[in-house]
Amino acid sequence: MASIISKKVKDYKYYYYVESKRINGKPTLVNQKYLGTAEKLLEKVLLAEKPFNERVLYSDEAEFGSVMLLYDLAERLDIVNIIDRIIPKRKQGATVGSYILTAAINRAASPSTKNGLSEWYANTCLPVATGYNPAMFTAQNFWNNTCISSGELDRIEEIILREVVNRYQIDMTHIIYDATNFFTYIDTKQESELARRGHCKHKRNDLRIVGLSLMVESEFAIPLLHETYPGNKGDAKEFYVMMEKLKKRYEAITGRKEDVTVVFDRGNNSGHNIDFLEADDFKLHYVGGLKKNEAQEMYSIPLSEFTPLCSPALEGESAYRREIVAFGRKATALIVHNPELENGQMQGIQYNMERTEGKLLELHQKLMKRVSGEVTKGKKPTVESVTKAVAKILAVEYMRDIFSYAVEERDKNIYLRYESSDERLESIRRNYLGKTVLFTDRKDFTNEQIVLAYRSAWRVESAFKQMNNPKHLTVRPIFHWTDEKIRVHVFICVLAYRLCCLLIKELSEHDIHISINRLIEEMSRIKRINTFFGDIKKPQKVASFTLGSKLAGQIEQLYKLKERYC
Repeated sequence: MASIISKKVKDYKYYYYVESKRINGKPTLVNQKYLGTAEKLLEKVLLAEKPFNERVLYSDEAEFGSVMLLYDLAERLDIVNIIDRIIPKRKQGATVGSYILTAAINRAASPSTKNGLSEWYANTCLPVATGYNPAMFTAQNFWNNTCISSGELDRIEEIILREVVNRYQIDMTHIIYDATNFFTYIDTKQESELARRGHCKHKRNDLRIVGLSLMVESEFAIPLLHETYPGNKGDAKEFYVMMEKLKKRYEAITGRKEDVTVVFDRGNNSGHNIDFLEADDFKLHYVGGLKKNEAQEMYSIPLSEFTPLCSPALEGESAYRREIVAFGRKATALIVHNPELENGQMQGIQYNMERTEGKLLELHQKLMKRVSGEVTKGKKPTVESVTKAVAKILAVEYMRDIFSYAVEERDKNIYLRYESSDERLESIRRNYLGKTVLFTDRKDFTNEQIVLAYRSAWRVESAFKQMNNPKHLTVRPIFHWTDEKIRVHVFICVLAYRLCCLLIKELSEHDIHISINRLIEEMSRIKRINTFFGDIKKPQKVASFTLGSKLAGQIEQLYKLKERYC
């Protein structure tokens, strides 16, 4: 039997809910729950009668899906402990590994400056998962605890890579290499070996730049090796450094010195680099591209001698193969013709021809206005100045070959004559358009293998494109004022990209094929919501999650994130 009873303690009555049963013929209390004073009971009754929306006090929201997915992978790879074993913790703050991983997750999910790291961290579920107070993640604390040398960064990356290669059985025999650079906002007067003025690939030659060379595996573009280098250093010189590091790291991780093929673009071509690939007892195979002036004889071969390529991925393409001398050695060369590439290049040339003709016409009309006396002011043109202006107009690829011109002086006036040649355009189309020359020391590779190996270079180009994405994994902006900080920043960006690539690989094994950007955006829709209601002094809490998309829910269930980190 259930009832409510009161108990008097020092002139105060307290109420209890009780249940009693007869045991051995005697009424015995079997359950008792304290309900409070009469006032508290009334308060609870009145509160219960309120509509639920009036009982709610407030809610807080925290990033869950994308953040905890990355954190879960890092936990499985033991990233924090790997870093902490090499870089011991200081007396204050979080561990070095925790700072690095937190910054890497931030880079992937919602890039912010180091000044904004603490606020971002506080609005995620990481404080619950890690046990660290957000106040620890100030910019000052971060940099105080991440003074890491380039040698230590290399050791950390090698241990992480060994774990990744062993766990995921990564194929390191086909490696893609390329280099890029990122502009910085580092003051011109600030001393830096890394931030230098050079050829900026983003056309920001007014700013100092930092170079990044990257090696990735061929299936999911998982980074295997990276190097931060001075922005004024040429790609071909950096190539040598990376190949040397590759040989050492490959041997350290696999214990072998064989069967590695490196894919690289034309910008890395030099006899010195090829010599190094083929040097000593650890020779690296290679597949690269040749510039027109490095294999001019290949372009004169008529298409009638080309053989169709037998691969669904290369449908409609053909190639011609022969042995040539490249950089002082015999190599297998393959000239490939792609009709779709030819059509695209032809459209580009025709567009440039229209623009070029328009500019030449504009220059001609200005000269004629000068001849007619309509224009008398300004600097008077000369044969030399007009010739220079025409050369600048024709600097666009193939325009100098298609257009002919003459600059003449008659009666102290300057005249310009020009014309385009359909015959020369057709000669360019026949000899050059749609054609690419590749070279390799892999005589055992079929034509199709050579082409597909070289085409796989899009994966490292895609990695660089992703690292320029302002929403996820961006390297820029770089404000860091020392070389050490620049290296740490880039290391964090590459680590973040590596984690994302590994997630893409894992999901593909469950037949979920998705891009990095979409993965992060879909998972970011799952947020943890804590709703508080009742008494503001002692509120009750209900934890829940936003629904997210069907795909996000499928991925969450796959990793059991709510179950493990709720």
